[in-house]
Amino acid sequence: MAERKRTWDKEDDLPVYLARPGTTDQVPRQKYGGMFCNVEGAYESKTIDFDALSVGQRSARSPKSIQDGSQDGRSTDSEPGSICTDKGTGGHEEGHSGIDIKTTGGKEILQNLDELKSDRLLIKGGRIVNDDQSFYADIYMEDGLIKQIGDNLIVPGGVKIIEANGKMVIPGGIDIHTHFQMPYRGTTTVDDFSQGTKAALAGGTTMIVDHVIPDPGASLIEAFERWREWADDKACCDYSLHVDITHWSDSAKQEVETLVKEKGVNSFLVYMAYKDLFQMTNSELYDIFTFLGELGAVVQVHAENGEIIAQEQARMLEMGITGPEGHVLSRPEELEAEAVFRAITIASQTNCPLYVTKVMSKSAADIISQARKKGNVVFGEPISASLGTDGTHYWSKNWAKAASFVTSPPLSPDPTTPDYLNSLLASGDLNVTGSSHCTFSTAQKAIGKDDFTQIPEGVNGVEERMAIIWDKAVVTGKMDENMFVAVTSTNAAKILNLYPRKGRIAVGSDSDLVIWDCDAVRTITAKTHNSAAEYNVFEGMELRGAPLVVICQGKIVLEDGNLHATSGTGRFIPCTPFPDFAYKRVKARKQLAVLRAVPRGMYDGPVSDFTPMSRGGTPAASARTSPTKQSVPVRNLHQSGFSLAGNPAQRGEPICLFIHSHVHAAVLRS
Repeated sequence: MAERKRTWDKEDDLPVYLARPGTTDQVPRQKYGGMFCNVEGAYESKTIDFDALSVGQRSARSPKSIQDGSQDGRSTDSEPGSICTDKGTGGHEEGHSGIDIKTTGGKEILQNLDELKSDRLLIKGGRIVNDDQSFYADIYMEDGLIKQIGDNLIVPGGVKIIEANGKMVIPGGIDIHTHFQMPYRGTTTVDDFSQGTKAALAGGTTMIVDHVIPDPGASLIEAFERWREWADDKACCDYSLHVDITHWSDSAKQEVETLVKEKGVNSFLVYMAYKDLFQMTNSELYDIFTFLGELGAVVQVHAENGEIIAQEQARMLEMGITGPEGHVLSRPEELEAEAVFRAITIASQTNCPLYVTKVMSKSAADIISQARKKGNVVFGEPISASLGTDGTHYWSKNWAKAASFVTSPPLSPDPTTPDYLNSLLASGDLNVTGSSHCTFSTAQKAIGKDDFTQIPEGVNGVEERMAIIWDKAVVTGKMDENMFVAVTSTNAAKILNLYPRKGRIAVGSDSDLVIWDCDAVRTITAKTHNSAAEYNVFEGMELRGAPLVVICQGKIVLEDGNLHATSGTGRFIPCTPFPDFAYKRVKARKQLAVLRAVPRGMYDGPVSDFTPMSRGGTPAASARTSPTKQSVPVRNLHQSGFSLAGNPAQRGEPICLFIHSHVHAAVLRS
């Protein structure tokens, strides 16, 4: 019996009867989920024709080994850098008909890219990288969805084949924080939804989430619909929307509920800065956090102490500091850290998940890290600029260059901050990345040429985001490729409740993919970037890692540096409330944290006389115990005198002043 034992992990020991019933063809099982997924039709009634099977016959490739290779992260016939070739017949050969795809010098040259209809695409020989595993397999896409993953895939004819040559294939990036086509004081950011999403695609990002910013007192729903109209007309990739709560009232509360339940919005941002414009009070924050927590939405905060900032801005202007350096001097990182701590405290009291946007300083990042270690449900979002550059540029002699770095919270003047934030991002203390891409022309920035408080705030970063993280975190050994996928795509999809449709390479997921070239090196410059901005805050920076091929909605939109994006093809992706990534722990805590009164008997002892507290919170005076209500005291005498000893001025000695004070305490009448 021992001789008949087989090690089924070895492909040569697998019998052919594991093939599809009724045929001897080696057809791999299809994956319909994650590692422990169900097999389609596994529970259907089947009749097996054993006469058609040669039990015990060994094959060169079996479905079992294919499945193991794709799920365990191991490949039985591919090594890094090798080209995965087709061992089957039929579909793959037909895929070359009418499509000429060649590999020259290690780069994919793709032709016939003028088709508007979603292509049937087959990526061969790639190393699929998700947030939790990496493995070699082929990917077949059709109608904008991933249909098959594995080896020896049976695909229809008319398929474009992309030879990945062992390169990484990752989910398309999700930039969870952008400001495209944002109105500001009668002007608009230079990157609209068309230009901005083109820049996103050029950097490997296939979905963006923009912020709707209503005017104070204006309708949130009307602003949302206006942003939808702009994006539907111009966006080149899929998008979702956050809505910023710029005022709080009963009508705003009703609109927020409508946005969550009917409009596909599950995240809202509130401001702790911009006094007399967007800033919320602590009581308003408490009310908003409580309400959004009940709706299952994610609360985002712009964390800065607006009260102190207003005072510091006035002080800087009084001192004659009017340039961009005044921006960072009036917003020290302690004000960001204080607001982050306050927001976390309020979120903890209301049992609401918290998302801190634009983490720019070490102090703020440390507070988020400490809160997460204590069990708080809080997510931190550093942006491209805080991960890739610093605030020393605010002191540039070139006013236009210095102004191009103005954003809030400001970039830290500490040049070690980017490396520190990348370390926390790699360790999981910070969870997700955005760009806060909000670009203005130099002429628009010059609105504040004489007053730094009037400079429009915003930096670029949507195109550079993924390359910066790869260069600063992965290349340096802080982060592995799986964590790279998590912080650039997967975690954002989970927070938005779009996972696994977005943020994962799996059967049934959207075919938003990127073939990533780990060895590519490029120099960032405003002369070649896809943004309309005149300055790039990463100017001259040499970055390793870049997208080689970008596939969005099943269509090839970038290949070998050539962009093929079409305005208006982007789709609005609605987000549903109660994402597990944010609310699973919150729900469990709500069940446990039920407050109950302590059962005890009624107190029936004596009660002292008292006066109710005044409206301002100052204790009211008592005629018997407070000296503030007494009549004029008998005596309250201060006697003091002084004298000068000699004439020290004539001797060139300092003058000594002697003060004698006699204080007599007041004698109070009983």
